[in-house]
Amino acid sequence: MLIGIDVGGTFTDAVAVKNGRVLAWYKSKTSPEDLLGSLLSALDGVLRETGGERPERVTFSTTLVTNLIVEKKYEPAALILIPGPGLNPDDYPFGEGVWVVEGAIDYRGREIVPLNREQVRQAALQAREAGYRKIAVVGKFSQRNNAHENQALEIITSVYPEAEIFLGHEVSGQLNFPRRAATTRYTAATASRVRDFCRAVQAALRERKIDAPAFVLKADGSSLPLEIVEKWPLETVYSGPAASALGVLAMTPPGETTVVIDIGGTTTDLALILSGFPLLSSRGAVVEGINTSVRSLAVRSLPLGGDSPLLLREGRVELGQQRQGPARAAGGPVPTLTDALNVLGLARYGDVEASRTALEDLARLSGQEGGEDLARQAVEQAVATVKRGVDEMFLAWEQEPAYRVWEVMQPRRERPRNVAGVGGGSLGMAEAVAQALGCRPLTVPYAPVANAVGAAVARPTVTVTLRLDTERGIFSVLEEGYQGTLSRSGRFGEEDALNLAREWLERRRQRLGVDDAGEEEITEKEVFNVVRGWVTTGRIYQITLQSGRGILTWVIGGEVNG
Repeated sequence: MLIGIDVGGTFTDAVAVKNGRVLAWYKSKTSPEDLLGSLLSALDGVLRETGGERPERVTFSTTLVTNLIVEKKYEPAALILIPGPGLNPDDYPFGEGVWVVEGAIDYRGREIVPLNREQVRQAALQAREAGYRKIAVVGKFSQRNNAHENQALEIITSVYPEAEIFLGHEVSGQLNFPRRAATTRYTAATASRVRDFCRAVQAALRERKIDAPAFVLKADGSSLPLEIVEKWPLETVYSGPAASALGVLAMTPPGETTVVIDIGGTTTDLALILSGFPLLSSRGAVVEGINTSVRSLAVRSLPLGGDSPLLLREGRVELGQQRQGPARAAGGPVPTLTDALNVLGLARYGDVEASRTALEDLARLSGQEGGEDLARQAVEQAVATVKRGVDEMFLAWEQEPAYRVWEVMQPRRERPRNVAGVGGGSLGMAEAVAQALGCRPLTVPYAPVANAVGAAVARPTVTVTLRLDTERGIFSVLEEGYQGTLSRSGRFGEEDALNLAREWLERRRQRLGVDDAGEEEITEKEVFNVVRGWVTTGRIYQITLQSGRGILTWVIGGEVNG
């Protein structure tokens, strides 16, 4: 039995899947102040209906980081950059709270300009003065020599011991300096909330005496063991959209091409399945318009959901972007999109009469009688927002290599024609969105808990990043914190490096208890020669291997309690 739990901004959903059948599902309200209680409620709901059978694995997905970013509720983080020569930091889109200090490491990891320690000290003092409690430190080529970042850590700690410091080489091993800087800063900004989430999950599993392996879904549809999610919190940034894509993939016929629209309480997430494979972004996760080093499906989150408040502007209703609480139908403080759906008969959620009263009160404030016109305006605006978001996403999707291959394989040039609506708000809006897009709505079983289904059936994955220098005869494995020496270095080729990475991937898979690993994939590979006196004296390899992503089983339905 596999359990999937999706922690959204409004609901926490849980499902139990066994032999390709959904045994039970349960929805409970998410309380940010009592995350443990929300998790226990959802977990107890499915365990109760499955007779107490113990799960083999528990996988979580969450929109926590996505919602923090969409609602701009993350913690501000200072950014100290060590870019070295050849880059103009003024060109970076990092905004305020950025300090640039002198120092340089070259592409081989050699120090060519010492770190300006006084500039680091002043930057730390100014960050403290500005009220930053989190500081990200990123040096160019720090993944090849982290000495400057470690020196900065020592200096900042000496003058600002209360600060929590994040180092670029510990967050990402990719070479792209601006992406690594963005990734490290957003990691700092979201770390505290993800840490709270992980501890609540650990406490829930401990209280229910569940010792099965636990994973958290990443943005690319792979997963991280729960024990290490705190180290890379930004990897979960599009966990929710990844879960919805996997859920639709698991519950629709193989090989379909489908636009996935996940309408939640706080956000609406968009993803694309091309001929049975979720589309991967070649640029990585884009956060607030900035490219990061996080590997991700090609997804986007819109600031629109069932809990989007209805605001009056000159007699017309507008959908607000800041969630103020649940719908009035659920006892919330203001009318929301869910209340509008209730009034129009597109949903039956909670206290429908409370929704009707809330819209009538809002109508009176605007000098109108009855709330149906305002409800219709709200739903039309929501549909138009989602349609605009999908149209914009297609412009990005069409630039992806996998999409171009799919397009070439089609008998005629056209966009995907299927739209699958999932999530709590899907029943009321999915058909209207499909109609606006000129597409065929696709019925998805268990649509309200599709994210939890996707999490349950997601294949657990393991990743290793190997960095190897044949000239020096040394190698390191980032995820294991291991450094070793090569038994032979002079004739160590690319296939030898790949085999060493595979060996460590297998070790890590066994250590973490991942027994359902699919076919491995190379997610990053970089090779360059070391040349001295016009002679190649060695090679440096950086290889990231990941066990295969995907789903463990298709879900065919069955007897459901929920």
